Amino acid sequence: MPWPIIGHDWAVTLLRQSLAAGRVSHAYLFSGPPQVGKTTLARLLAQALNCAEPGAPCGWCTSCRKIERNTHPDVQVITGLGASGGLLIDQVRALRHDTALAPYEGRCRVLILRQMDRATPEACNSLLKTLEEPPARVVLLLTAAHRDLLLPTIVSRCQCLELRPVAPAAIEQALEERGVPAPRAQLLARLSAGRVGWAILAGQDESVVRQRQQDLDQLFSLFSAGRVERLDSAWKISRDGEGARRLIEVWSTCGRDLLLLHAGDPEHVVNADQLDRLVPMARALSLSQAWALLGAVLEAAQQLEDNVNPRLALEGLLLKLPHEQPAARLDNR
Repeated sequence: MPWPIIGHDWAVTLLRQSLAAGRVSHAYLFSGPPQVGKTTLARLLAQALNCAEPGAPCGWCTSCRKIERNTHPDVQVITGLGASGGLLIDQVRALRHDTALAPYEGRCRVLILRQMDRATPEACNSLLKTLEEPPARVVLLLTAAHRDLLLPTIVSRCQCLELRPVAPAAIEQALEERGVPAPRAQLLARLSAGRVGWAILAGQDESVVRQRQQDLDQLFSLFSAGRVERLDSAWKISRDGEGARRLIEVWSTCGRDLLLLHAGDPEHVVNADQLDRLVPMARALSLSQAWALLGAVLEAAQQLEDNVNPRLALEGLLLKLPHEQPAARLDNR
């Protein structure tokens, strides 16, 4: 039976073939953008490894239901307890203790380690010992938004599957099947930029879309802000680490959209509902300025992942933004 996941057919096919041939790796690394489906795929693999029925994962046997509810004694989804959501060395030590135990009721133990690219160096080095000498009947499933931030020694000991953004048509269809009206499903599929998890959440919770609108409003308002106001905004944003990452991710889509508009390609703009603001901005900014804007946003995102002081990273970003309101520049021409 087909695995209940939107997109990533190639990854599902590869995993099913490995299961059928009995050649499951002791460790997998699922990488890709946030909310693209990494943890969902990892959970489905955990179900397939422990499912009691043919055509695994069946989704309805006792084992599959327990894994879905996070109550299976042999399957753990581990989220980091660090300040940035990263795994800590004490968590890895506890994990290593768990891997030494035989499965309680399943065929194997499965540990899903989320956001490994945010783990502390000490945690990564400790995990290496488990990856180098994997216990029998234990499978480790790692997820990471940025594979290149992981130690090469960790990556080399995993079978790597890089998940790509899902096509808007597939997301739109999935949303409609979940009861989202067609016009809204089409808009959310486009706004998602291929992130299935975001689209589904936005279809269920209107506040997700409102938060995105607020993040974009803040970016546009900063174009007319002075230096002191920008520095104050950087300080306020830096106080919420996850909020800062979310905001920068939204801003990066805006920078990408400006480049697409410069190239005369509005059809692939992600923020389709913001064209009334993006088009004047694209006209007001030169191509080099648009590139510089996107580059500054991506640089700040990288700095946050590298644990640079958030306030300094955001101050650098906000001070690099264009200093004039694009609409005003157009009016003065």
